[in-house]
Amino acid sequence: MRRLLSWSFVRHLLRLHLGLFLFGLAVAVMLEARIGLDPWSALHQGVSEQIGWSFGRVSQVVGGLLILSSWLTLQVRPGVGTVFNMAVVGPWVDLLRVQSWLPHPAGLVLGTGQFLVGVLIMGLASAVYIGARLGAGPRDGFVLGLSRRSGWSIRGTRITVELVVLGIALLIGGSIGLGTLLFAFLMGPSMQAAFKLLRVSKDPSPSFASDQATW
Repeated sequence: MRRLLSWSFVRHLLRLHLGLFLFGLAVAVMLEARIGLDPWSALHQGVSEQIGWSFGRVSQVVGGLLILSSWLTLQVRPGVGTVFNMAVVGPWVDLLRVQSWLPHPAGLVLGTGQFLVGVLIMGLASAVYIGARLGAGPRDGFVLGLSRRSGWSIRGTRITVELVVLGIALLIGGSIGLGTLLFAFLMGPSMQAAFKLLRVSKDPSPSFASDQATW
């Protein structure tokens, strides 16, 4: 209990929530660019239309399956960061999308520019919240666990996973747009660059006392 109430834990918790806020901002920025869904969202949409479940329910089930498979096959332990990721990013997205200062670009060029900014923000957000060492979200944890197990770079692993998800989404009727392709190819490099910049470990399992968590 004393450890949980320590300044170290509070600092890591604050970093977690800063990262999740930035994550929600990134999603809101990309959605308002209106040039296409990311591959996972396209997959959720396609599954939703195929089986009649809501988009949110499909997202929760897929997230739960990813957490379980990452834990059992890749030894990626969930933590409070995993729970918060699933609980607060959605509300942040909803809140930020209705703010008057959030741009709503008209046209493909401006929309593409805004989408790219969103990808950069999401890469930074991933490094910030995972660097808190309180656990990763379902998709980030799976990518990082696979990267650690395979020896591939974060960039290469993320691109591979996103392209596989994109292919499945395409087969089942998910919406594929320019943003879907941009995200698939650019999220990995953005994430890897942010991890190097902030010196974040590739291990997504919770360990908030680790010296590897640095600003």
